Amino acid sequence: MKKHIDKIKILFEALPYIRKFYGKTVVIKFGGAAMVEEELKKGFARDVVLMKYVGINPVIVHGGGPQIGGFLKRLGMESKFVKGYRVTDVETMDVVEMVLVGKINKEIVGLINHFGGRAVGLGGKDGSLIEAKRLRIRGARMGMAGEVKSINPHVIESLEKSNFIPVIAPVGLGPDGMSYNINADTVAGRVATALNAEKLILLTDVKGVLDNKGELMSTLSVKGARSLVRRKVATEGMVPKLTCCVEAVSNGVASVHIIDGRVEHAVLLEVFTDAGVGTVIR
Repeated sequence: MKKHIDKIKILFEALPYIRKFYGKTVVIKFGGAAMVEEELKKGFARDVVLMKYVGINPVIVHGGGPQIGGFLKRLGMESKFVKGYRVTDVETMDVVEMVLVGKINKEIVGLINHFGGRAVGLGGKDGSLIEAKRLRIRGARMGMAGEVKSINPHVIESLEKSNFIPVIAPVGLGPDGMSYNINADTVAGRVATALNAEKLILLTDVKGVLDNKGELMSTLSVKGARSLVRRKVATEGMVPKLTCCVEAVSNGVASVHIIDGRVEHAVLLEVFTDAGVGTVIR
């Protein structure tokens, strides 16, 4: 009987958080090991379904860098990055769109639906969801790498009102009618801002944001995040993550969480407990 009572206590522990976030939108950037390891993928899908059933509105934005890199390698094509962003020529863009929109997006949708959710997959072209522009980095030719010009939140809001879970691939539509490859962290941040989300959660393959001694920073201010980028303590893929976090918090998102997606049920731990599994930026 004790084990059953312990389960009830866990529910009561989560109750204040369920009450606090009921009816609120939480944008989750799904990436890293959590997208690759089968048990983590299944655990993430269950977490999302549970959140929806207790009245929270999860919106998923997924990456796919390792999968894109693997596919390019099989085709004999080289992956190049500048400041954490993928250089994307026309041929690479074809692969990116095929892998993100045609494969990964549908796998995530299928998994969520398998565990009782009602997920719908979207690319940036659907309903003009993501309007893109070319990414400019001084001294580099980025090709079809893009950045977000605007987000159309009405598409997502319509799905939320109908009890669906939106799953978004970070491919935008440019003014020239071409597809643009956009960093998934950046898209997640702009989606969170457009939806006035309560939380933005980024799943990563590290413990969170680390200081110059390699120690986890459990909390971080906007000023502190900017300092880490400026002093180059944050490098490579952490740069776009912190950049999108700063922008989201500065534009009304209550809190942003960079968490370790290698931890089982990391999303639920971050939302429903005091413990947390990464860095929170407020």
